[in-house]
Amino acid sequence: MVSAHRMHRHERTFVAGVVLLAAFATAAHADAPPGRTQRIAAAAEAMRAALSATRRDFHMHPELSNREERTSRVVAEKLRALGLAHVKTGVGRYGVTAILDGTTPGPVVAVRADMDALPIQETNDVPYKSLVPGVKHACGHDVHTTVALGVAEVLRAMPEEIHGRIKFLFQPAEEGPPQGEEGGSRLMIKEGAMDDPRPAAIFGLHTNPSLEVGQVGYHSGPAMASSDRVYITVHGKGAHGGQPQLGVDAVVVAAGCVTALQHIRSRRIDPLEPMVLTLGTIHGGTRSNVVADEVKIEGTLRTLSEDVRRQVQDMMRETLTDVAAAYGATVDLAFEQGAAVTYNEPALVDETLPTLRRVLGAQNVVALKPLMPAEDFSYFQQLSPGFFYFLGVGNRARGITAGWHTPDFDVDEASLVVGVEVMANVLLDYLDRHAASR
Repeated sequence: MVSAHRMHRHERTFVAGVVLLAAFATAAHADAPPGRTQRIAAAAEAMRAALSATRRDFHMHPELSNREERTSRVVAEKLRALGLAHVKTGVGRYGVTAILDGTTPGPVVAVRADMDALPIQETNDVPYKSLVPGVKHACGHDVHTTVALGVAEVLRAMPEEIHGRIKFLFQPAEEGPPQGEEGGSRLMIKEGAMDDPRPAAIFGLHTNPSLEVGQVGYHSGPAMASSDRVYITVHGKGAHGGQPQLGVDAVVVAAGCVTALQHIRSRRIDPLEPMVLTLGTIHGGTRSNVVADEVKIEGTLRTLSEDVRRQVQDMMRETLTDVAAAYGATVDLAFEQGAAVTYNEPALVDETLPTLRRVLGAQNVVALKPLMPAEDFSYFQQLSPGFFYFLGVGNRARGITAGWHTPDFDVDEASLVVGVEVMANVLLDYLDRHAASR
């Protein structure tokens, strides 16, 4: 399937319009069966202590990307204990997949949760503080995994409400595998995680500390940026620092390259197109009186459009080649592809919003601006229409406000109950609508 964010704008508009008409045609099925929302809420609330215990266990035993051995084992054990079918481990190294079958036939819908932690030292003085020095769940993947397990437990007890099948994907290495290794959603896809059966749609959530617990945030269309690591090597010619005319100073050339590259954002890309080029490291030279013969620069490129992504990469090659040539130097440029643009299919968003509003109240469902951080959930969306939304985990009154990837990141654990309640309803409502329209 061609991903929606790779279509031309007019094609996306047409496709979204057609699917949206189909959604309107099934509007009569938008409401959940009487009492189901309340039963899910009660079941999630009854799990409050257990959800907290599960999340704390994961938080105390964080594992880095492609090293999630314990987390994977615990997830698989819990899924098997619940009686889910086709529990598979080792998918994309430490990924886990499983199927929850309903009592009536219908489409397949998927939910994804990521499991890896970050190389960050925990600074919070809490009972569930990380027991692994220098490693912490500083992005909330412990929450994502706990919520998905909670959804499986709640829905396992009500198979008569599942009009089809639910596929659970527990993904390693969302933060990116170690250099030289494959991993993340692309490796899970490569090893068949989205096949047999292929879901008609896929949902995922992510913590957001800028939203209060009890809120959910969403985007329609581009939601999170693509991400590419940038590697630049400037090749000059070494010489004595007192005789610079005999060399080609790679430091001077690198300075020109850094300055020239920023003109891509300010002068060559449409100001209305989001794009960030950050050069985060620069290393070169051996001592103060030697003209450097090599400088290495690393950075990150973020866009919300695949077209802009390709344009900027071409402009970077052109700019670096020309600047280096002007100084008599040469330059190498390489990109390490990270996540694609996380694109929420507008029609899927539109048909899901009534569920979010019914469960949380319209005032707690917040439209957000797109974000420049990236998510490799995007690759699942290239195979099936997807909706990736944000779960509020902040609590300003309790001082829980720290952002992602920080040593003091934390969550209000009441969000676990909310997360289970919302995702369980989202999945069942989707199956109701699309089973009815088959």
